[in-house]
Amino acid sequence: MVLGFNHNIRYKGVLFHVQTEDSGKANPHIITLLYREGTILASAKTSYADIIKVEQLEAVVESIMKEQHKDMMRRLKNGEFDARIFPDGAPEPTAAPQEPAAAPQTPEVPAPQAQAAAPQTPAAAPRAPEPPKDTPPTTPANRSLDEVILDYLITGEDK
Repeated sequence: MVLGFNHNIRYKGVLFHVQTEDSGKANPHIITLLYREGTILASAKTSYADIIKVEQLEAVVESIMKEQHKDMMRRLKNGEFDARIFPDGAPEPTAAPQEPAAAPQTPEVPAPQAQAAAPQTPAAAPRAPEPPKDTPPTTPANRSLDEVILDYLITGEDK
């Protein structure tokens, strides 16, 4: 009996978990579940009662499990569940809030009475804008490990 497969994958900035398990010969079916934060979003169940007496049953069941597991990840990546998991639309990638650029400081010539009334504080030095932190990967070299693994599991190709 093959125990199962588990993968955490990030899709549209959200972490999902895909779990596939075999219930064994006494209850011959394979179940794959798609989770988000502990909530089941989708499931797939395949019975193999009709092939229980096949030679090398364990290898056949493992093959079915792998394909069903990869199929659930493909379905997620292809957007099949988007309406259910993102009812208000997919979340925007989280980026650090950027501070507005400081306005250029023009030196003012204070009036004589203003000099005595309040001490002047030094102006903050203008900061260079920070580059965006969550730029989408555009080349294979810029993909996250999750994306590389997911693509490999789904297509079997190393891109």
